[in-house]
Amino acid sequence: MSVAVINAGSSSIKLAIYDGESAPTVLVRGHVDGIGAEARVRLMDPAGATLVDEALDPGVTHEQATQMLAQLATGRLGERRIAAIGHRVVHGGPHYAAPMRVTDALLRELEEFVPLAPLHQPHNLAPIRTFQALRPDLPQVVCFDTAFHRTQPAVAQTFAIPRKYTADGVRRYGFHGISFEYVSARLAEIAPEVARKKVIIAHLGNGASLCAIEDGRSVASTMGFTTVDGLVMGTRCGALDPGVIIHVMSHYGLDLKAVEDMLYKRSGLIGVSGISSDMRSLRASDDPRAREAIDLFVYRIRREIGSHAAALGGLDALVFTAGIGENDAATRREVAEGCAWLGVAIDEAKNSARQLEIGASSARVRTFVVPTDEELRIALATIRLVD
Repeated sequence: MSVAVINAGSSSIKLAIYDGESAPTVLVRGHVDGIGAEARVRLMDPAGATLVDEALDPGVTHEQATQMLAQLATGRLGERRIAAIGHRVVHGGPHYAAPMRVTDALLRELEEFVPLAPLHQPHNLAPIRTFQALRPDLPQVVCFDTAFHRTQPAVAQTFAIPRKYTADGVRRYGFHGISFEYVSARLAEIAPEVARKKVIIAHLGNGASLCAIEDGRSVASTMGFTTVDGLVMGTRCGALDPGVIIHVMSHYGLDLKAVEDMLYKRSGLIGVSGISSDMRSLRASDDPRAREAIDLFVYRIRREIGSHAAALGGLDALVFTAGIGENDAATRREVAEGCAWLGVAIDEAKNSARQLEIGASSARVRTFVVPTDEELRIALATIRLVD
């Protein structure tokens, strides 16, 4: 008996299959990248060795890619069979604070949140629909990126807008919750003496956000009503004066769809640099616009760390995770340099080697690099609910 986990994004699908009979151990991993452009499917064994690496038809859809990836992966399982599937769903709305078994009623409710996460929610739900049609007998579980943040105090979730909109659900939700929950739990294993204190986790990837955590519970986060708020991201603008939207609509004649496209797909690192949304490409470029994009990315992280330290009333630990946070030593160093006033200082040798703890021995705030594993967190939740 095995458990499959599907993490579907705007242009990619990740799949992992775990042994579901004991403590979850991965049996096979796979992903499809570049959906809508140069799509490619890869399959890896538990040690990371490549089993399949093939280009796909440029017109492949999310549904087709999901089926293809599932067929390739399950073909490696021998006599094992899939007993349940767990899914990442970005938006769970104001009520869901825990994983849920999939029902038709739940899916209809989650469809209503598509406008709040247009880059993610439709693609999160598509594989669920696919497997409902292919295997209606198969239990499916959804884990929400918003759920971890439901512990935030009301004042941290409220916008200063007329109350009727707040009553209708216009509030700060926060995202990346599955990652924050996993990293927070790992920190409790690595350094239990600080995990229950005042911690900021920096999830830095193509999507990026911070979370202030105290006693293992979310206190504040940079993302708000949608996934476009907060930090500068690969293609998303982050925090923006609402007056800018009014201005570009009236002055440049942009309609609602064009504004959405600008905020979600043409801003952030790609918008500022005009070169790439990938930090690796920007670091390798000698174009001054690349440096400007990096500087803005780092500046916003530093500034929001200060804001989240204020929400916590202090800071005991800073944790980096996700693609940039885990792999870009230069970003970690630049962020830490701007947070020296908080007591953050890193050991450059440890930082360059990407050790688990990279803080200087003399630093008041401890600094860590903790790889995230959203798929494992989803697998654990799926096993628990199906059992």
